[in-house]
Amino acid sequence: MGQESAGRVLAGALSFKRASRGRAVARPFLFGGGFEMRGMLLIVLIGGLLLAGCAPSDQLQRLERDLAEMKRRLAETEQGLVGVRKEVGGGAAQQEDFLALSKRQADLQADFEMFRGEFVSTGGQLDEIRAEQVRLREDLATLQQELAFKARSIEEKLAKLEQQPTATAPAQQKTAPEALYQKGLDAVRQGENFARARQLLDQFVQENPKHELVVNARYWIGEAWYGEGKFENAILQFQDVIQEYGDHSKVAAALLKQALAFQQLGDKTNSKVLLQRLVEKFPSSAQAKEAKKRLQDL
Repeated sequence: MGQESAGRVLAGALSFKRASRGRAVARPFLFGGGFEMRGMLLIVLIGGLLLAGCAPSDQLQRLERDLAEMKRRLAETEQGLVGVRKEVGGGAAQQEDFLALSKRQADLQADFEMFRGEFVSTGGQLDEIRAEQVRLREDLATLQQELAFKARSIEEKLAKLEQQPTATAPAQQKTAPEALYQKGLDAVRQGENFARARQLLDQFVQENPKHELVVNARYWIGEAWYGEGKFENAILQFQDVIQEYGDHSKVAAALLKQALAFQQLGDKTNSKVLLQRLVEKFPSSAQAKEAKKRLQDL
């Protein structure tokens, strides 16, 4: 093994050095930022982080392959140097080749150390991502507990409101169904005595359970609660209309008014959900047009 052997080793070292120095190592993206108490946004962030966790694993595997290849090349270079030392005589040309090959070995060793540093750095970033995943899972569990507690609290409050006694309507003469309904409707629209309006409309429903205007009467009872500022009662009343009358035209109006009642209570999340449901279920209705405008403002 003379100058020809040394040249082959040198060419291999130079080829690997150019390939290794031209390689761009991807950096994993670390997620940060505070945790918002809004279920829709939080769930999206966690999904993105879990997907991003695959990148560091691929990068580590790639670096491991690079390190293994570099170790192999370094071993070949060292073997070449041993052979050169044995065969190099005292000539100046052979001595220069030996020194050049020694310098290439030093460069290759430096590249090896650089890649090892990249490997260690990437491993540290992967640990940070895993720690962030654990923290976000804990935050999600806390949020779910808080939402469950809030839901139970609202249900208990609404149950108490339903149990409150209502004023007994004064005795009155029998009135034609349509006339009784119209009196209740007029009372709601005038906005002067919502309690009286509810009494008239409820009397109409009780006396005429199969009348075609029953769904309208029950809707306007909800409007009376809303007009009086008792938004939780209004939400319950509109929910009865939504559940019992399916695709009736008054269901679109009930969805819109229920969304507005939630907004009055400061619950924009439920308000937005109801407005979107209204647009999907009754896209051609006047209420859907109004819902689209309000969604832009949320």
